[in-house]
Amino acid sequence: MDWPFFYKENIDDVHKLLMLDEETSKHVVQVLRMKSGELLRITNGNGQLLTAEIVRNHKKNCEVKIIESRFIENSTRSISIAISLLKNASRFEWFLEKATEIGIREIIPMICERTEKQYFRYDRMKNICISAMLQSKQVWLPKLRDPIKFTTLFKDLPYKQRFIAHCTDEEKRSLSSIIDRGVESTLILIGPEGDFTNEEIVMADKSQFRSVSLGETRLRAETAAVVAAAVMSLR
Repeated sequence: MDWPFFYKENIDDVHKLLMLDEETSKHVVQVLRMKSGELLRITNGNGQLLTAEIVRNHKKNCEVKIIESRFIENSTRSISIAISLLKNASRFEWFLEKATEIGIREIIPMICERTEKQYFRYDRMKNICISAMLQSKQVWLPKLRDPIKFTTLFKDLPYKQRFIAHCTDEEKRSLSSIIDRGVESTLILIGPEGDFTNEEIVMADKSQFRSVSLGETRLRAETAAVVAAAVMSLR
């Protein structure tokens, strides 16, 4: 059954009654016009999925009764993308939406040498990820990091498989031809509109990042990141 799907960060399913926040309550009661007795689903973005029945359809504090609680395991493969902040915030938001729909585990905004814009509205960006998670009927929310400087990224890297996509003329193999889908954790770096500097590419190379190509055409940064996400997520 395709019941309406909502997000609540903190869920304690020990208590059978759950109060929805004002924004969600308004959507349930005024937008969807749901009534007492109707069913909906709720996730905390950490694998928990609740089926609940509306018992009080108030537009500011809708109350639901938990009928069923399940925990859904995440994939054993962890795919992370570190991407430079972009000059056009809407393009970065588009990437967040698509990466979430694809099922990327972790998103790391970067500040590179050629990054033109460094302002980052974390709450807005997280809400975009939440909306995309709900739209795609998932129960795992990507881990969205605070922006970090490119040079900071290389401290204590936990990733078993590492790639960097750039546009220099050096010979590179395609990501799809060299990725090992059996590796448990993978990270790819995507640069800003002006690409990574040579110094940044050398720094990545010294940290065992392999240079890869994402196709024959030159892609926008956000397009490159979505292509990489799709390639790495294939089974």
